[in-house]
Amino acid sequence: MLTFQRRLLSAVLCLTALGLCPTVMAQEKLTLAQNQSPISGVAIVAKQKKFFEKHGLDVTVANFTTGKQCLDTVVGGGADIATTAEAPTTAAAMSGQKIAFLARINHSDLKTLTAASAGIKSAQDLKGKRLAYTAGTGGEVYTLALLKKAGLGKDDVQLINLRPQDMVNAMASGSIDAYNTWEPHITNGKKTLGAKVAEIDTRGVYAETFNIVVMQDLLTKRRPAVQSFLKALIEAEEWIKANREESIGIIADFVAMKREDFAAVYDNFVYD
Repeated sequence: MLTFQRRLLSAVLCLTALGLCPTVMAQEKLTLAQNQSPISGVAIVAKQKKFFEKHGLDVTVANFTTGKQCLDTVVGGGADIATTAEAPTTAAAMSGQKIAFLARINHSDLKTLTAASAGIKSAQDLKGKRLAYTAGTGGEVYTLALLKKAGLGKDDVQLINLRPQDMVNAMASGSIDAYNTWEPHITNGKKTLGAKVAEIDTRGVYAETFNIVVMQDLLTKRRPAVQSFLKALIEAEEWIKANREESIGIIADFVAMKREDFAAVYDNFVYD
């Protein structure tokens, strides 16, 4: 038996030296530019539950606060894949960028948080107020849709372009009366400012889709890797639907929300 083992070891060493031994296949590398928000929940779960690895991928995640930043990073060559909303996607396509829309991973309503002292009870009350939004994102589309539904135009309010992460501080300092954005920035505002803020009901005004977008060149040259990426997302989506409580925990932890806070708004997000 010992002689056989020695012969087997010798054969393996010889084959290895000749490059003929089977080896563990290296995982293909991709970089994902991702909005660090619950709207990226499917991609977050795919990474945290190692579904990318299962499908032969080594995915590095670069986190941003808007989908526009994610898509700009992909267009600029800094990442392979973006999670982004339809507004930046449409703008990029109309400007002639060679992008490819691959899949939708979420749709959810954007929201409006107001300063209690501003006396804003409905969208009509935004007239004459200082309203923050984020230009070039779904937040801008939502803002225009909200004003239109309220019978208002851009000239009826003072629009202020802010990054989502700067809106709570702007509200706290009194430099804006309201802001339009997505989670977790609405919940963060409520938690930070408490009774000083109030959310108005804008359900049904605009449901933003969040999507997977790449450059056409990547799709042409690395189609198998892109297909594996999508397979991992499909598996993550199915896992989310079957594991609600654990999904809430994974996504909340990643986007730095308390689990109970995210649980309260979880049903606003449709992961499909």
